[in-house]
Amino acid sequence: MGDLFRSQEMTLCQLFLQAEAAYACVSELGELGLVQFRDLKPDTNAFQRKFVNEIRRCDEMERKLRYLEKEIRKDGIPILDTGDNPEAPNPREMVDLEATLEKLENELREVNAYAESLKKNFLELTELKHILRKTQTFFEEALHDQHMTEEAVGLMTEEGMMAGGQAAGLRLQSVAGVILRERLPAFERMLWRVCRGNVFLKQAEIDTALEDPATGDKVLKSVFIIFFQGEQLKTRVKKICEGFRATLYPCPDSQAERREMAISVMTRIEDLNTVLNTTVDHRMRVLMAAAKNLRLWFIKVGKIKAIYHTLNMFNVEATNKCLIAEAWCAVDDLDKIHLALRRGTERAGSSIPPILNRMSTREMPPTYFRVNKLTSGFQSIIDAYGVASYREANPSPFAIVTFPFLFAVMYGDFGHGTLMFLAALWMVLREKQLAPTAKLSEIWATFFNGRYIILMMGAFSIYTGLIYNDCFSRSVNIFGSGWSVRGQFNQSLTPDQIRTQVRGIESLQLNPNDAQAKAWRANPYPFGLDPVWQVSGNKITFTNSIKMKTSVVLGVIHMLFGVFVSLTNHLHRRDMLSVVGEFVPQVLFLLGMFGYLVILILYKWAVYSGRNSNCAPNLLIGLINMFLFRYDKATNGCPPIYTGYQGLQTFLVLLIIPCAPWMLLVKPLILRRRQQMLARGGAMMGQQQPQPQMQPDAGVDGGDQTELGMGQQQDGGNNIHDGDKAVDMGAGYGDHGEEVDIGEVFVHQAIHTIEYCLSCISNTASYLRLWALSLAHAQLSEVLWGMVLAIGLKREGFGGCLALFVAFSFWALLTVVVLLLMEGLSAFLHALRLHWVEFMNKFYKGEGYKFEPFSFARAELEM
Repeated sequence: MGDLFRSQEMTLCQLFLQAEAAYACVSELGELGLVQFRDLKPDTNAFQRKFVNEIRRCDEMERKLRYLEKEIRKDGIPILDTGDNPEAPNPREMVDLEATLEKLENELREVNAYAESLKKNFLELTELKHILRKTQTFFEEALHDQHMTEEAVGLMTEEGMMAGGQAAGLRLQSVAGVILRERLPAFERMLWRVCRGNVFLKQAEIDTALEDPATGDKVLKSVFIIFFQGEQLKTRVKKICEGFRATLYPCPDSQAERREMAISVMTRIEDLNTVLNTTVDHRMRVLMAAAKNLRLWFIKVGKIKAIYHTLNMFNVEATNKCLIAEAWCAVDDLDKIHLALRRGTERAGSSIPPILNRMSTREMPPTYFRVNKLTSGFQSIIDAYGVASYREANPSPFAIVTFPFLFAVMYGDFGHGTLMFLAALWMVLREKQLAPTAKLSEIWATFFNGRYIILMMGAFSIYTGLIYNDCFSRSVNIFGSGWSVRGQFNQSLTPDQIRTQVRGIESLQLNPNDAQAKAWRANPYPFGLDPVWQVSGNKITFTNSIKMKTSVVLGVIHMLFGVFVSLTNHLHRRDMLSVVGEFVPQVLFLLGMFGYLVILILYKWAVYSGRNSNCAPNLLIGLINMFLFRYDKATNGCPPIYTGYQGLQTFLVLLIIPCAPWMLLVKPLILRRRQQMLARGGAMMGQQQPQPQMQPDAGVDGGDQTELGMGQQQDGGNNIHDGDKAVDMGAGYGDHGEEVDIGEVFVHQAIHTIEYCLSCISNTASYLRLWALSLAHAQLSEVLWGMVLAIGLKREGFGGCLALFVAFSFWALLTVVVLLLMEGLSAFLHALRLHWVEFMNKFYKGEGYKFEPFSFARAELEM
């Protein structure tokens, strides 16, 4: 937890890399994932950088890979994922990879174009086949139609169209084609209106759906044949067919010619089928071969592109033989970085070792926490509020316990907690199998990524459910109740007889002070709430009192812990002025007011019982009276809460009152005094040294320099990492001798003082949400049990079984949707607020920025 409590100590390094070895060195650092490079050319356009052509080549390779992936997924071919993580290929291998992808793309495009041409020919022949069949059917129906006149039959048949029509001065012509079925009604209306009813249309549907060669979709079409007379109508008909995108085909007039053409079309279709199947098989072989290496190619191209993007952030020496980089890294990881640079140099075959300098800087370093699968979820919750400032105390290690615990206080139910725990346990045990599915849905990814948080929340909910003795709104009698009704009945009655009489009594009062009835056995329930309160009429009154006071106790402890965490920040920065001027008055203010209230709550629980409950004081009224210096005399023969309480409360009020001006004035006045002393000292130094000498720039000098090839290291002077001397960590105003605006300091301190004093009261009241949500959850669970499941439990016989099945199904559905999901989300958000606002504002600034190292693993996740 030490690495998680305070961020890693960071250093700013300067790298000098030989141009030939820079690619291999950056590749090794990308595999390591421990270095965050800085852009040394932020004002340079992306198209004016050194390696822009290489990045364009990578973009082109990615385009080809996406094209291959689209074709592979279109055919439903599985992409092989062996889980291998190949290294970034050398620049020379990049040329071979480009050639391979170029060859695959060209071959696939040629095969696709050839297959599309074949499918287009196949579609045309298939449509022509259907036209020949349907037109033959049209003519046969015309010959056998008894309702048609002799003249009409003569005109419709081919003999009439060729001979009879000429004898009568008539010449009928026909056009045959295929059109989409949904366009046919509009097509028919247009023909009727444009040709004014002087055409005869005959149409029939094609039974089987045809494949569109361009899109691959199945479409429904119809065959039509249009009879008309004259060239003018012929022109109009063809224009209408063109407008509706109907395909026209030649249709012979004689039956013999149609039969001969049909035989020829069938032969060509068979030959085309053979060639098309061969083409499709070849395409499948090409795609299956590509599918085996597609994921590896994606990884290689992604790594190459990431390397060149990083190299574009470097400065290039005037001779183009050396690249200069600056990067943040953890001090503990310097040895690993040295080894990675050495491996990269050896891989490139370079004889000149890279040089690593540790630089001094006053720039705020990035914040880096080492997290694992358990702690990453809680760290994400903290980072959502704000990334911790450099070396600031991190709330995450405490939130691992406090966050699920406060959630469970609001959600305490053994049954619901068990369901939540088992669901999270299933995700944890099968996380390897379920990890790929997290990319399919954002909602599912949220639950899966927070599986350890849900697991902890479920476990703590089980614990608090046992404390509340609540399991789906029912209590469980494990150890035996400390209350008994036997003393109120005849001692000679058997237990069954007593139960019978109890059922007949509408209400029964148990008085712990009645020695004769012996209702209270004087042996408290060993763990949690006594189950007798489940059937009592004043259950809500009793549990409300306990939960409300418990919420105040937990809230004050939580806030006080946050104030003490702020002490660790002050001590880490060696800021004793903040310890005296902020921490001490804050602790005295919080303890004197609400710490005393917590002690009174615990004292009241320990001292007062059923025998003297009538003398128990009202703590809220007593707290108000304490600040009014009003002390009521004992009434009804009840003694005061404890002897000497007036003097102690007066002392506490007198201790609390000066805390506000203490926080407001002490720190600004001391800072003002320091500034005046520094000003006097500077004036005296100026008199002694009227001509100050120029100091060398500490930006690069004084750092640690390492020549990896020779293994030499020089110790430097002041840098950011030795005692945090070079970076302003917010240790107080006036560090490093800079001038401070005292008016601004007073305003800032006044705002801070007012905020703290008011937040102590408002935040304590805010913790009452623990009581409110616990009550709401218990009542919702009680309502679901009483109004849904209890209906099925009261029925008997076969009808009762059916009613129980329906009631249980409905109850289970509402339990999951309302109590597990909606109530769980509500409690989660309230626990989040208690940490962000009530706990973290006591010590957490969150003004840092995240350490985002150059890592191939991060690039693969983004892909």
